[in-house]
Amino acid sequence: MRTQIWVFIVAAFCLLTLSRCLLAAWQWPRVRQAGGLLPILKGGFRIDANQIAVFAGIPALLAPWLGHFPLAVTITGWWLLIAWFLLVLLEVSTPQFIYEYDTRPNRLYVEYLKHPQEVFGMLWKGYKAVIIGGVAILVLFMWAGHALFGHAPADAPMTWWLRPLYSLAAAAIIFLAIRGTLGHRPINPATVAYCGDSMLNTLPLNSLYNVAYAVYSMKNERSAADVYGGMPAEEMHEIVKRCAGLSSAAGTGAAIAAATGTGAAMSAGTGTGTGTGTGTGTGTGTAQDIPSLHMQEPAMRRDRPLNVVLIVEESLGAQYTGVLGGAGLTPEFDRLAGLGWNFTQAYATGTRSVRGLEAVVAGFPPTVSDAALRLPDAQSNFFTLAQALRRQGYRSRFIYGGEAHFDNMKSFFFGNGFDDLYDRATFENPAFVGTWGASDEDMFAQLDRLLSNPPDQPTLTLAFSVTNHSPWEYPQGRIQPVGEPASVENTVRYADWALGRFFDRAMQSDYWQDTVFLVVADHDSRVFGASLVPLRHFHIPALILGADVPARSDGRMISQIDLPPTLLSLAGIRAEHPMIGHDLCRADAGGRAMMQYSDNYGYLQNDRLLVLEPQRPPSQYRYIAPETYEPAELDPELAREALAHVLWPAWMYKNRRYTLPPARGAA
Repeated sequence: MRTQIWVFIVAAFCLLTLSRCLLAAWQWPRVRQAGGLLPILKGGFRIDANQIAVFAGIPALLAPWLGHFPLAVTITGWWLLIAWFLLVLLEVSTPQFIYEYDTRPNRLYVEYLKHPQEVFGMLWKGYKAVIIGGVAILVLFMWAGHALFGHAPADAPMTWWLRPLYSLAAAAIIFLAIRGTLGHRPINPATVAYCGDSMLNTLPLNSLYNVAYAVYSMKNERSAADVYGGMPAEEMHEIVKRCAGLSSAAGTGAAIAAATGTGAAMSAGTGTGTGTGTGTGTGTGTAQDIPSLHMQEPAMRRDRPLNVVLIVEESLGAQYTGVLGGAGLTPEFDRLAGLGWNFTQAYATGTRSVRGLEAVVAGFPPTVSDAALRLPDAQSNFFTLAQALRRQGYRSRFIYGGEAHFDNMKSFFFGNGFDDLYDRATFENPAFVGTWGASDEDMFAQLDRLLSNPPDQPTLTLAFSVTNHSPWEYPQGRIQPVGEPASVENTVRYADWALGRFFDRAMQSDYWQDTVFLVVADHDSRVFGASLVPLRHFHIPALILGADVPARSDGRMISQIDLPPTLLSLAGIRAEHPMIGHDLCRADAGGRAMMQYSDNYGYLQNDRLLVLEPQRPPSQYRYIAPETYEPAELDPELAREALAHVLWPAWMYKNRRYTLPPARGAA
């Protein structure tokens, strides 16, 4: 039994490495351009160790105790053969899948199984030679697997005192292999992502792992229509576009019909749509398929567009910010607010960093599902500012003091337009490293270095801070702590100190006049309250400054999703995009915000708060002051508006319509 297990482990590593090398050879021009074979093999070893340990782990633990029983040996042989069959089947399927979809097999591989008659009929008619060749290879490898580990004699009984030692050693190795890292978070696909080519980022994976992870990630998807109720898709799109200030596009009905594959109105948020009627959500990516696609004209024309820097501050709620009526812990931000365009009524879309990042980087509204960064179908061809600015000749970078694979950020950003990533491992001699990574001053030092040495093209830079997070760690000597040193109040003070120190350098730099900066929180530090949606804890600071941005205090109610279109406008960029946020350079913009709080959805329009709850009628309130709400008579039109806005992002994601059409002239 022990021999069976070891032979299986070696054979599986050889199989997956051989497959990976053959795929890399096939795609060699792309592999060479992205840095060669080494990162693929290094990442692949870690992923394969995880996958193989899942299959071999339990037999390895039991081998000292049961390996001398013939029945246990027989069961182990069958178990390993089943695992071998799945590994071989998925690897054999991979080349054709990459040819069709430019990625390893993913959730689509499983979803097609829902339609066996259509799918297998299509495969047999169009791919007979591929199927016959694949079956032949599968049979050959199954024969080899049976010969190598499918059957074996029983082990000699192990000495009693060696059994627990063997099992303990096996348990430690299995744990490390499955976890894949000694870092804070276990391995995931983002851990081994290494470049801006989303297909190449799947090569370090193996195909069974990729399918299994995609199926596992589907738990994060929920149907907004099932939670809050449905609405005809055409009505939903019309409401959302009207509220976004977009004219009604003639192609919207055709786009909805193409997405659903039926030509009829659907219950928004429930369809998965493919354009073929099979429900897999592949889409065509043409302009007519994207209901909210529009051309945004900039407020300012520039000879050279500005660099754009997004500084996302961890957990910085308005409750801490003096200029917003908070506790006065941010003197540096308050000073900067007098030098730029300060929004005094900005609201976060959610309560987690990924929710804030999807709003600020992608302009994507919140849904009852998980944030787009963690959803499988958003890992490529999902709109971000980087995707749009790449077409304008920009280079996009992401800076983060922690581990970039946390919350799948690395995979999402690399797969959707970002070119370079600088996380904790790239920081040289950081001044302080805490539980969450290098300190804010180290992150800002990295940002200053990059901006001071620009490439020969405009840049988009996303810089995400980490310090203001439990367990409240920061370097000594920067601030004078008040009360308990390890507290959110003191990390807010430190984060503010680091922010002010960076901008003092930036304002004296050569890049200041060529750059527009956004400073915004991802969310408040802790969101709680007795209300259905505690608006006080969604209130966040948001400030735009740099270049020629005039100083002003703006009291309009805005959402995080309004900030990306505004930055495009200030940077002087004429761009086509699907975002529904307002360009706040327009006088008629603003006046509404949307937020997801657990299963409750809040739609705030000036002082009117509409709350949607699962399987309950909507309720409406008059928002008077922090934590002060007054029940109000339900406005049916406002309720439809709120419902449309919570269904719209779910529909766009499910039907893969939140993207850009192929660039003109592209193949």
